[in-house]
Amino acid sequence: MEHLILTETEFFRLIDNPDSRNGLSAAYNEFVATVISLCTGAASPCHPLPALSYAETELQYHKALQDTGTHHSVYVRKALAFVRKMLKHISMPHSQVPPLSFIPSQDEKKDDIPADAPPLRWTGKASDLVELIYGVSEMGCINGGEASLKEIAAYFYKVFGVQAKGCYNIFGDIKMRKSESRTYFLDRAAEKVNRRMLLDEERERQRR
Repeated sequence: MEHLILTETEFFRLIDNPDSRNGLSAAYNEFVATVISLCTGAASPCHPLPALSYAETELQYHKALQDTGTHHSVYVRKALAFVRKMLKHISMPHSQVPPLSFIPSQDEKKDDIPADAPPLRWTGKASDLVELIYGVSEMGCINGGEASLKEIAAYFYKVFGVQAKGCYNIFGDIKMRKSESRTYFLDRAAEKVNRRMLLDEERERQRR
């Protein structure tokens, strides 16, 4: 039956066995590849929705999720987040669906950033970055909403070379602001982006 394509994989066999540890990482990667193949039509000519929906349900209620922090739980949560992301992808209107990119091999060039390019650094206020982190977290933009605020903050700090770790304390200070809207950075960002779009549209009209 087509809806069992994903749940009959080696990955599901291993997570159903609490004593299995060897090969779980490889099985997870193979599971992800199977999901991608299913969504691109390479694995089966049938629509992927039933298989993805069934796999999501089995992962969502899997017993491993009850043992937070265990080896199996981490992989089940990762698989669930990925399946949900792909479900969201195939559920979008066709005109809005970006093409699925394949997983590049280690030998392939991953980006066009010069090797000698200076690292990007956060030069705004610490509170601005914390607003951005909380905004991304609340919008569920990372790993289908499965990533924790702590994980997102640590990633942003690492990417932008920020040493401060007082994310929760800074957010406490943000909550103490007296203005009607306390999200100063996000409000200014939205205003500037909208202004940029208006200016671009005005320039386009002038060129016609």
